[in-house]
Amino acid sequence: MFLQKQDMRPLPAAFRPGACICGRFVVYWEQNMKERYMQKVEIYTDGSCLRNPGPGGWGAVLVYKGLEKEMSGGEPDTTNNRMELTAAIKALEALKVPCEVDMTTDSRYLCEGMEKGWAVSWRAKGWKRADNSPALNPDLWERLLELCAVHSVRFVWVRGHAGHPYNERCDAMAQARAREFDQDGSG
Repeated sequence: MFLQKQDMRPLPAAFRPGACICGRFVVYWEQNMKERYMQKVEIYTDGSCLRNPGPGGWGAVLVYKGLEKEMSGGEPDTTNNRMELTAAIKALEALKVPCEVDMTTDSRYLCEGMEKGWAVSWRAKGWKRADNSPALNPDLWERLLELCAVHSVRFVWVRGHAGHPYNERCDAMAQARAREFDQDGSG
């Protein structure tokens, strides 16, 4: 299995739930303490769609202490952006404990949606964008926001098809899975 509970370092006694110092409860899950005791994981993702919309696939590589885990999947009728979001969601869902994650993607939609706070804003407005048009893929954005509340995630953008080894690997997995759903072979 990837990242089990026994991989977590125990918290010092003063920072365990209910710990009391001078009559005051210690709030130990503040962001700085959370990150100090979280395992660090690198995740690389990519999504692909043969026709947009059309058959699509996603790929992800998780890296933890030199160990790598590949994941991929696909759908027969989807969009590229849905596959990009799905890759990030599936990778985060694979983590068994809260982690500090660097998520590397070639999707500006995913990266900017999270790093610039667009998804949080869309949710607060009832899944409406700034121009009051509906935000696309609210089901996936909602799940991604839930997972980012569990994990400490930093999104990093890389240019696609520029030779980044993990991005190229994820792209190859995503395209292979998309081709599995291509019935007419025109992708």
